[in-house]
Amino acid sequence: MSYYIGIDLGTSSVKTILMDSGGKIIASDAEDYQFDTPINGFAEQNPEVWWSAFCKTIQKVLIQFGKKADLVKGVSFSGQMHGLVALDSNKKVIRPSILHCDARSYEQVLEINKTFNREEILMYFMNPIYTGFLIPSLLWLKEKEPENYARIKYTFLPKDYIKYRLTGEINCDYSDASATLGFDIENSVWSKEILERLGIDKTFFPNCNASIDCIGSVTKEAAEMTGLMIGTPVMCGGADQVMQSIGNGVIEPGRGTVNIGTSGQVCVQSEKALKNPDLNTNTFCGYDKNRWYTMGAIMNAGLSFKWFNQLIGTVDYKDLDKDIETVKAGSGGIIFLPYLNGERTPHLNPNISGVFMGVNLNTKKPQMARSVMEGVTYALCQSMEIITGLGIDVKEMVASGGGARSKTWLQMQSDIFGIPLKTALVQEQAGYGAAIVAATGAGEFVNIEEACRNTVKYHNYIYEPNCEAHKIYQEYFDIYKKTYVKIKEVLQDVTELGRRE
Repeated sequence: MSYYIGIDLGTSSVKTILMDSGGKIIASDAEDYQFDTPINGFAEQNPEVWWSAFCKTIQKVLIQFGKKADLVKGVSFSGQMHGLVALDSNKKVIRPSILHCDARSYEQVLEINKTFNREEILMYFMNPIYTGFLIPSLLWLKEKEPENYARIKYTFLPKDYIKYRLTGEINCDYSDASATLGFDIENSVWSKEILERLGIDKTFFPNCNASIDCIGSVTKEAAEMTGLMIGTPVMCGGADQVMQSIGNGVIEPGRGTVNIGTSGQVCVQSEKALKNPDLNTNTFCGYDKNRWYTMGAIMNAGLSFKWFNQLIGTVDYKDLDKDIETVKAGSGGIIFLPYLNGERTPHLNPNISGVFMGVNLNTKKPQMARSVMEGVTYALCQSMEIITGLGIDVKEMVASGGGARSKTWLQMQSDIFGIPLKTALVQEQAGYGAAIVAATGAGEFVNIEEACRNTVKYHNYIYEPNCEAHKIYQEYFDIYKKTYVKIKEVLQDVTELGRRE
C-alpha cells in the first residue's frame, strides 16, 4: 500500500497528516505558534517558524507511522491565503511575512481604488480590494520599506515557502495566486494590466500550476531535516479554502462549505467566475483551470471565541459548550459584533472593532459566550445571504473547521442559516484535502473527483434547522445587520482612537 502526506500551514499552527491509499488517516501531528503584532493592526510571521514547525510535525508523523519513509509516495500542501513572502536574489527571507489578517495597508487599498475605477476593479480584480492581500501589502512595503522592496527577487504565498525549502523550487498554484489581487482569474495568469498600472515588476511572481501537478521532489538537505526520502514527489497544493473543500468532498457547482477556523468562510462552488457588482464577496480559482468558487469571508470566527475564552480565564471548550446549551436562542438579548480585527464580507472595513450589545445586570458568562457563537454565525449567515443573492442555488452545505467540533455550534449554524448541515468524518479537512491532492498527483486516482469518491466519508447525523429557533434568530439577525449601518462612524472613531495608544 502507498501512503501520502498532507500539510496544512495555518495562521496559528501547522498540521500534518499521513493517509493511506484508501483514505484512512494513519498518523497526524500539529505544532502551534503565534503571529506577531509589533504594532496594533499589524500581523506578521517569520517563515522560519513555519519551516521549523513543519519539520517537527513530519518527523513525529513518520515516527508514528513506524514504517520506511520510502512508502510515502507523495506530499502536498494547504496554506493560509493572501500573505506576502518576499525573498532576495539569494532566496533568503527579506522580512517577516505580512499575513492575511494584517490591516496596515489601508492607504495602499485607497490608492488602488483611485488607480482603478469601480468598473475596472470588477473587470480586472473581480474582488474587493482589502488589506492583508499580497498586492496591497507589497505596495505598503514599496512605500514604507523601500530598502527591503529593492531587494525583492521572488514573492509568493506562505505555503510556497515550505515547498521551496522542501524542493528548492519556487512556484505557486492557480488557487493561491488568484487570491493575491494580482491575478487574471478568468484566464489563470498573472495580470499584466494590474501589475503594470500599479508599478509592480511581473518577474517577482512565479509560474503557476494546477494543484495536483508535481513541481519537484524532496532534496537531500530537506530529507535530512524531515526524515522524508530524497526524491519523494511534491505536488503543488493550494489555498486552504480549496483544499478544505476537497477534504470535505465539495467540488461540484452548487455545493458549499461553512468553515469556522481562526477566520471563517462560506464557500460555494460555481461553474464560472462570478462577478459580484457589489464587490463584497470573493471569487477565486479552484484546484485547476476552469474551476472557481465564490466565498464570503469574515476575519474573526474561531478567533473571537478563543479570545473570549482567554478573557474569562480559559475554560475547557466542552464545559463551555455545556454552559451555552443552558441559554436559549438569542442569548438573553445580547448581540455580539465579531469585528475584533476589522471585517471583510460584507463591510470591507479594517478600521472597526468588536461590540457587545444588550448586556444587562442579568448577563452572565454563558449568555456572553453564546452571543459570541451567535455573532460569528450571524456574520457567516450574512455572507450566505449575499452569495445566494447572486443567483447561486446552494444545494448542500458541509460544516468544517474547529467550530464543527461543537455540536452546539453546529446546531446553531443550522438554526440560523435555515439549512441542513452535515460533517465529514475527518476533522482536519484542509490537510486531508492536501493528502488527497498528493495521492491524485502521484497517480493513485485518475482525478480529484474519483479521489473524493473513494476517500471522503460523512457522519450519518445531519443537523436539521429548528423552525422555532430559526424564527427567533431571524429577528436577531435583522438587528445584527442594521447595527453596523447605524454605528459605523462611531465604531470607526473609537477603533482609530484606541490604535493611537
